[in-house]
Amino acid sequence: MEPAIWTDRMLEALERGVKGGKWFSLIDKVYREATLIRAWDAVKANDGAAGVDEMTIADYERHIESNLKRLSRVLKEGSYVPRAVRRTWIPKPGRAEKRPLGIPTVEDRIVQTALKMVLEPIYERDFVRHSYGFRPQRGAKDALRRVDGLLKQGYRWVVDADLKGYFDTIDHDLLMARVEEKVSDGRILELINAFLTCEVVDQGESQKPHRGTPQGGVISPLLANIFLDPLDHLMEEQGFEMVRYADDFVILCRDKEQADKALDVVRKWVQANELTLHPEKTQLVDESEGSFDFLGYAFKRGNKYPSKKAKRRFL
Repeated sequence: MEPAIWTDRMLEALERGVKGGKWFSLIDKVYREATLIRAWDAVKANDGAAGVDEMTIADYERHIESNLKRLSRVLKEGSYVPRAVRRTWIPKPGRAEKRPLGIPTVEDRIVQTALKMVLEPIYERDFVRHSYGFRPQRGAKDALRRVDGLLKQGYRWVVDADLKGYFDTIDHDLLMARVEEKVSDGRILELINAFLTCEVVDQGESQKPHRGTPQGGVISPLLANIFLDPLDHLMEEQGFEMVRYADDFVILCRDKEQADKALDVVRKWVQANELTLHPEKTQLVDESEGSFDFLGYAFKRGNKYPSKKAKRRFL
């Protein structure tokens, strides 16, 4: 949590809960200059390419004080409008196919970072323990250790699941409904919706998305975790050992019957939430006889090895 944003009073409210379980006044925390300065520091440290306006980090920094003051003002006035996202295509690790990466402008990345700093603690408080992707003080190594530990405890049957085009297929209405379960500030909701629906420019052609949240956007990983949070809780409530890193997850079970049941629960939830399990990449594996890949490693007979199919992206 950023001390410049999350005051002692706000932390107390987070701990004891707010009226109706919803936060009503948050936009002033986003447009506060102290927040935008922190957000700029994070964007600058992360570097990254220019967006559709071709403005680089160095370009923006030349007039940083006046730029942030102006940005604070337009956010406060409600006249801020995100620019289009520049789409580029990058190779998928270990595969010939490519995946889309959306690059917002530097200024839009600052606003998204400020928004994330304000919202993340609200949702993080209720995220489950077995979700590891894009969360504070958690990472791929923790997820791999958890999988390794469960295998050693005798959880040999594995539901190896793959959500087909997850980031590109998230339903906006369902996602916004999940965001609204904890946040009722209309200005914040409008801002999130603006980022979800801003135009995407791909090789000179522009299109307005009706689904998905662009990979590459600062706020996208948090929104992706918010969308899958009900699945996390469902699996935990039913006693399944699911380990999830963003849209990549496995469910470890003690026998095939339990694995079949877990896969059935996942299939029904995925269908109800307008997502798709990849028919060729989703499988049941008896780890004592077969193998499965997770986060760049192949697990086989109680051991893990760097996967031949996936580059070691996270380690």
